[in-house]
Amino acid sequence: MLTHNGTKTIETERLILRRFEYTDDTAMLKYWVADEKIQSLYSEPVYSTKEEVKELLDKYIDSYEKPDYYRWAIIDKNCGECIGQIAYFLVDNKNHFAEIEYCIGSEFQCRGYATEATKAVISFGFEEMNLHKVQICTKTINKPSKRVIEKCGFTYEGTLRDYFFMNGEYVGRHYFSILRSEYKRND
Repeated sequence: MLTHNGTKTIETERLILRRFEYTDDTAMLKYWVADEKIQSLYSEPVYSTKEEVKELLDKYIDSYEKPDYYRWAIIDKNCGECIGQIAYFLVDNKNHFAEIEYCIGSEFQCRGYATEATKAVISFGFEEMNLHKVQICTKTINKPSKRVIEKCGFTYEGTLRDYFFMNGEYVGRHYFSILRSEYKRND
């Protein structure tokens, strides 16, 4: 049986994962939500104004009332700003699994931040939520995300071919997972 206590703050070596706040709007626009390339890689719209970001934050912040809602702002301890987000955007209570999504602003990519945040959320899922399985997927064209997934110890499960139609071509979707029995705590 899953345990739900909602989005709690998680601290790692370089990051703080916490609930979104309205004051994150400027950094969100600066680093990721206005970046078409980043947003398209995880099938989200581009936000270009503070009003649009406020509507997105309304959705995130209002959802924190639900005990099975898990979405974190990724805060870089160095700059103190929101450089991305990570979430269990799909939680299946019946089958005891959840699926992770994340994005990191391009200025902060290839520095291990996505891997660090993902490992922390995996640990949270197994240790706090009592998940049996954590899954994650990525578009076949997103090679940096695939590297993050591999560094986090996920096992490849398969590819849904031609899953997305993007920019005039079809793109597949790779699926990966970690089972509770495979999970190794990141001490």
